[in-house]
Amino acid sequence: MQIAIPLFPRFTALDAVGPYDVLQRLPGAQVVFVGRQRGEVRTENGMLGVSCDATFDEVDSPDVVVVPGGIGTRALIGDEKISGWLQAVHPHTTFTTSVCTGALLLAGAGLLDGLTATTHWSAVDQLNNLGARYVPERVVEHLPQRIITSAGVSSGIDMALRLVELLADRVAAQAIQLLIEYDPQPPFDSGSVAKADDATRTRAAEFRTSRK
Repeated sequence: MQIAIPLFPRFTALDAVGPYDVLQRLPGAQVVFVGRQRGEVRTENGMLGVSCDATFDEVDSPDVVVVPGGIGTRALIGDEKISGWLQAVHPHTTFTTSVCTGALLLAGAGLLDGLTATTHWSAVDQLNNLGARYVPERVVEHLPQRIITSAGVSSGIDMALRLVELLADRVAAQAIQLLIEYDPQPPFDSGSVAKADDATRTRAAEFRTSRK
């Protein structure tokens, strides 16, 4: 089973690495980082580099696609190379998925037309403008269409565990959850816009603007 995670300049690290750490534990799975060319791709702040081991042309029939997000997605909406690749491989995947603003790239490729989907809370309007219908859920599934989207950053781990359940079984997903000791007990309860107070939302907006 080949699981492809496309990378691009200024992607968000956990969007890619969180699902990778879950899915690479699934027996028989081969996770490949794919991009325009082989070699290192830097994250949105430039502090971390991850290597693409294959080009889009070399990965033409993955079983699963996990598209990460990051500020770099904005420049790639409708991009001929990545959109063309998504359009070409999706008809043959078991599941095509996204994390965070990776949903914008699925939408830009026309894969979310008329479907409900989720993304990072800061990209709701962009997602809706691309033909999807945003819903404020952590993971949104359209199993007949083989599409799954997840919200911001950390939700990619939730989605990856759900993927393991769909690809294998519930016990496999629970076993991997145990292996990574994924037992969230955050010290604060401000992980969604609905829960965050005004001061928290203001500070988050300041941090987000500083990354542009």
